[in-house]
Amino acid sequence: MNDIEANKAVVRRFLDEVVSGGKLDVLDNIMAKDLKWHGGSFGELTSLEQFKQMMPAFFTAFPDLRVKAEDVLADGDRVIVRHHWTGTNKGPFFGMPPTGKSVKVAGMNIYRLAGGKIAEEWWGEDIYGLMVQLGVVKAPGQG
Repeated sequence: MNDIEANKAVVRRFLDEVVSGGKLDVLDNIMAKDLKWHGGSFGELTSLEQFKQMMPAFFTAFPDLRVKAEDVLADGDRVIVRHHWTGTNKGPFFGMPPTGKSVKVAGMNIYRLAGGKIAEEWWGEDIYGLMVQLGVVKAPGQG
């Protein structure tokens, strides 16, 4: 397996085993300790430990969270994923009470790999669309 295919396999493992499977114990094998996570409106993280502390909030808010990669493209040390995730909001989400609503959220992430591990991630998802689906904000034209 060449480096590009190996990098894609690491990212797929992250999406399948960690994000969809909730297996945080896998993180040490696939993410660098000095991970840099650029989370847009969710902020910046500068270590794997910070990332591990953040992830349970998503699993609590959406215990049935599943991600589906639509496209996985790679060049050099970068892997780009166009995806969507689904889940039902059954727990608190960043201070908001659970709504019980099911959501489908589109996103694109860029991963930089070094030494066979994810060293950096730029996370971008349709947070506005998520908030509309949860009923927290109104879509244009909904009054």
